[in-house]
Amino acid sequence: MTVGDVTTQGPQSFPTLSAGGTVERFLRVRQLTDLLASRLSAEDQIPQSMTAASPAAWHRAHTTWFFEEFVLGRLPGYTSPEPVFRFLFNSYYEAVGPRQPRPQRGLITRPSVAEIGDFRSRVDEAVVAALEAGRVDDRGRELLELGCHHEQQHQELMLMDAKHLFSHNPTDPVYVHRSADPVAAAPGETDWLDVVEGVARVGAADPADRSGSPHDDLPSGGFSYDNERPRHRVWIPGGQVAGRQVTVADWKQFMADGGYSRPELWLSDGWAAVQTEGWDAPGYWRREDGIGAPAATDGNASADGDWTTFTLSGRRPVVDAEPVCHVSFYEADAFARWAGARLPTEFEWEVASAGWRIGDELDPDRCHPRPATDRSIGGVWEWTSSAYLPYPGFVTEEGAAGEYNGKFMSDQHVLRGGSALTPAGHTRPTYRNFFPASSRWAATGLRLAR
Repeated sequence: MTVGDVTTQGPQSFPTLSAGGTVERFLRVRQLTDLLASRLSAEDQIPQSMTAASPAAWHRAHTTWFFEEFVLGRLPGYTSPEPVFRFLFNSYYEAVGPRQPRPQRGLITRPSVAEIGDFRSRVDEAVVAALEAGRVDDRGRELLELGCHHEQQHQELMLMDAKHLFSHNPTDPVYVHRSADPVAAAPGETDWLDVVEGVARVGAADPADRSGSPHDDLPSGGFSYDNERPRHRVWIPGGQVAGRQVTVADWKQFMADGGYSRPELWLSDGWAAVQTEGWDAPGYWRREDGIGAPAATDGNASADGDWTTFTLSGRRPVVDAEPVCHVSFYEADAFARWAGARLPTEFEWEVASAGWRIGDELDPDRCHPRPATDRSIGGVWEWTSSAYLPYPGFVTEEGAAGEYNGKFMSDQHVLRGGSALTPAGHTRPTYRNFFPASSRWAATGLRLAR
């Protein structure tokens, strides 16, 4: 198939035109966080498994603090009853003030999980009351919408971090019970989509340009982060992008061919990570000896044995038809080189995926990718070859909220799409996720280009 129209679709979002619609949207997002947290005990919500992760209790409090700080804090006369929360639950907003060091978030045992629940309820009531009374101005509504999308990000992070925490427990805890998936045959060879050479418009529309634009291809309406803007022109050199993601079956072939023991396939830093971390398979994978115990590993991932992976439903056999998950940028790059291909740029990805179905977002009763399908987005975030850099003309959000994205545009790589942990309605074709090259704990996979 040839992708001949190099314009792309813009983001979609829930309407927020009326107070009633805004309240409904706000409460729907907040209630999903409460549902996801309800499957965690109080004991589950306090530990921090690594510096990059955060406790579930902290996620619940931080997202609440965001609404108190940036929405309620704008209201005349509003004062927080718990001013210390500004220190405990600020993440990285230097303009707001000092904060609890990130590696020590797991030491916050007070306020209790129950008290954090009370904090959430109090802020919810105050936000709804302010909206219904017409006290939230236009900028406040913009920050409220930003806060809803921010909380959706933390819903995914909370699940990622809970999975990482549980994976260190030898009892293989279950977050959500689900039946075993039916056996699905590994998909055959992927089809390839031709991406035509030419100038493409990529990125999201600036909110100021949502009406009356002279550009008939410019998307209208919908939320976007500042790092998705402005919409601009890029040159696409032409090539092909795979119709489906790389699968578990594909990755097993890479492993069987010695992919983790061949330095010629790896970037220098990637090969160093393989040696230092002892990688011989994707994150959470384990080779079994046939009776449920881990097999001894000697760095030879092609040795006999069945592979399992840790999931939010406990340890399960890997499924050949699913997209491979929990691989770093380094691993994705090495696989692409082994396959005689490459990773797409983020702009090739955006052009090629225009019009594709968003097919595998968060199902709270599953929390795991489904088998890969052709020309669809979801299941796993997809590494691109693009460094995370500002678009030409990039402008940050006003005030402290301007620290949300821009200051992280260094030593990170862009991922596109969404995952089986991404809340419904949060995925859009212009979304730019980003992680360091060695990160594996997110639901990350890949799609090839050539």
